[in-house]
Amino acid sequence: MITNARLMWLAFLTMLFALAQAVMAQARPESLAPLAEQISPAVVNITTSTLIEGRTGPQGIVPEGSPFEDFFREFQDRNGDNENRPRRSNALGSGFVISEDGFIVTNNHVIAEADEILIEFFPGDGQPKKELPAKVIGTDEKTDIALLKVEAQGPLKYVKFGDSDTARVGDWVIAMGNPLGQGFSVSAGIVSARNRALSGSYDDYIQTDAAINRGNSGGPLFNMEGEVVGVNTAILSPNGGSIGIGFSMASNVVVKVVDQLREFGETRRGWLGVRIQDVTEDMAEAMGLDKPGGALISDVPEGPAKEAGLLAGDVIVNFDGVEVKDTRTLVRQVGETTVGKSVRVVVFRDGSTQTVLVTLGRREDAERAENGESSSTAKPETAEKELMGLVVSPLTDAERTELGLDEDVAGLVVKSVDESSEAFEKGLRTGDVITEAGQQKVTSLADLDARIVEAQEAGRKSLLLLVRRGGEPRFVALSLAK
Repeated sequence: MITNARLMWLAFLTMLFALAQAVMAQARPESLAPLAEQISPAVVNITTSTLIEGRTGPQGIVPEGSPFEDFFREFQDRNGDNENRPRRSNALGSGFVISEDGFIVTNNHVIAEADEILIEFFPGDGQPKKELPAKVIGTDEKTDIALLKVEAQGPLKYVKFGDSDTARVGDWVIAMGNPLGQGFSVSAGIVSARNRALSGSYDDYIQTDAAINRGNSGGPLFNMEGEVVGVNTAILSPNGGSIGIGFSMASNVVVKVVDQLREFGETRRGWLGVRIQDVTEDMAEAMGLDKPGGALISDVPEGPAKEAGLLAGDVIVNFDGVEVKDTRTLVRQVGETTVGKSVRVVVFRDGSTQTVLVTLGRREDAERAENGESSSTAKPETAEKELMGLVVSPLTDAERTELGLDEDVAGLVVKSVDESSEAFEKGLRTGDVITEAGQQKVTSLADLDARIVEAQEAGRKSLLLLVRRGGEPRFVALSLAK
């Protein structure tokens, strides 16, 4: 009986081991060579050339304006120094073909300021080296994407974009490109993280541990189906080389940018026309929200939002049918929405939600045509008051001029801040101007007193202030407890 039990147990372990091997074989192929051979012909090396003006003096030898400058310039001239002559600077990068008629995607920083762009195609077995000049169709600095075009004699091998939203942490990926000028190279790794933000408003990076180095910029990040799920853009490194933390702009962002560059030669992003900030827990409590979330409007300049009736203090909780989690998601949602589209914006205002219909403008037009505003000013008071760690008084014309504020700005100027107070911890400083309290305008000390009383009677533990510094607004919630 014991012998039979052992035999059954060994058989079970053998079967379990075989099953585990089968699962591992299915999760990762024995070799990535077939996939690499399939997609390599669509990956390209990019060489750019830029003409740089020569130096005008013996820089790096003596300081400019030094009494020895003329002596060293004469010495350079006698020895045939060519520092003053224009010279060409070359740079290397990567890219990939997305259509048989020669459209190529890369990073904007790879080709920025270049006056010559040369594309080198994957040679293949026994094939001669093929190079073609490229022209720039369009660029987008915000996502660091550029679209190029070459004229080839026949159809080119190309790759397709995949759905980056389906990429999971732990999925296998392949990075291809021209690292450190070494030519076509393949590296493999996994998706380490999703939805990384580096510095831009439209960032949505896939983090990977596949080796990415200088020269890989603009190259593709492939999934195991040979689809492009990212454009390799940046690395985090203390020494300039790969340490396994690379970032690829997600393909679902890239596709929208490329489509616009291909059609218009430039991007056309939606524009709502508001300044926004995230809602913190104390802000949510002060406004009567159940939980933090959405995007709090801190200012509404001239634009689509103002025309539609959105107000400073509104919290945008839903945009065009999509829940707004924070400011970052709202910026991306608005930017990816068609210019001129009328969208429903749900806001939390005065304790309830309201729906406002807004027709979006174009962000690029707004950025080119920013202008100031001016109107009449309110008559100021001269008294001061100390509360919530602040000493405030009505804004005077002299203070308005000294602080560089527009003529129509009215409110209470912060005279001093107690450095041990909550107000100081939350960043309030002398010279800040409080224009709203409890989401209502304040132009006098009496207005502020009234807002405090209203908040206390409503059972609020904090008061929401709209504060301007150098014309830039932000909301701050201060505790009403003494």
